[in-house]
Amino acid sequence: MTAGRDKVLSTLSMAMKAGRLVSGETAVMNAVRSMTAALVIIAGDASDGTKKKFTDKCSFYEVPCRTYGTKDLLAHSIGKEMRSVIALTDEGFAGSIIQRLEEADIYGKQ
Repeated sequence: MTAGRDKVLSTLSMAMKAGRLVSGETAVMNAVRSMTAALVIIAGDASDGTKKKFTDKCSFYEVPCRTYGTKDLLAHSIGKEMRSVIALTDEGFAGSIIQRLEEADIYGKQ
């Protein structure tokens, strides 16, 4: 695992422990609609329908959205079962993850 990936996953874990992360399609959609989501992360192996639904919603509400990892990898990093989408609700954590993804050049901007 690369250092950039380790940093992203550890930041996700810290955000979860701090209560600054929501996961699951319903919770993330509510965060986007209420404009409390600072960053949405979609698993690379999420269904095309899920990817389209969240990229469209994020675009409409002007929420940054990135594709990263797999459902299993995202879930493992936050101590949950399979998750295809998560949202950070804290600007600091969101900015840190965006920066780390860009530095590692392992992201897919949506």
